[in-house]
Amino acid sequence: MSRKPELRGRAARLARLFPGPGTRGQAARTPFVLLVVLLLGGGLIGLLVLNSALSEGSFKLDDLQKDTKNLTDEEQALQRDIDSYSAPEALQRRARELGMIPGGDPAFLSPDGTVKGVPSTASGAGYAEPPLVLRPPEPVVFTTVPSTSPAEIPVSEAASNPTTPTFGR
Repeated sequence: MSRKPELRGRAARLARLFPGPGTRGQAARTPFVLLVVLLLGGGLIGLLVLNSALSEGSFKLDDLQKDTKNLTDEEQALQRDIDSYSAPEALQRRARELGMIPGGDPAFLSPDGTVKGVPSTASGAGYAEPPLVLRPPEPVVFTTVPSTSPAEIPVSEAASNPTTPTFGR
């Protein structure tokens, strides 16, 4: 008679965790439990990957929004410059600086060839020409280079002539 010894304490608890030789129902649960654990682990890893991809996209979006703001500010500054240069007062001042004077009364041609209005020439009355400032050209200094190759120049002569390349001497 083979009777199974009765286990006590820790051994009894361990024996209940592991299936015995005659328990088929518990052996069929093991693959199911492993499948559930693997699915949960895979889902958790998938969520972590998705979360990190979303946060990376958020950082890129933030950087692009900063770049857009900077470029918009630069565009507005450039538009202000254009507006200040194209203002009538600025154009008149620049024209005077260039020596231009206002034109006379214009005449208009109609489609039939007749002239309407009396043209007049531009007069510089009341407008002073800016003085012309002419500067002489700056002198150009040329240095002479000996026609011999650097290898033919003695070391003492090359040291005394700073315009001669020494090539490591």
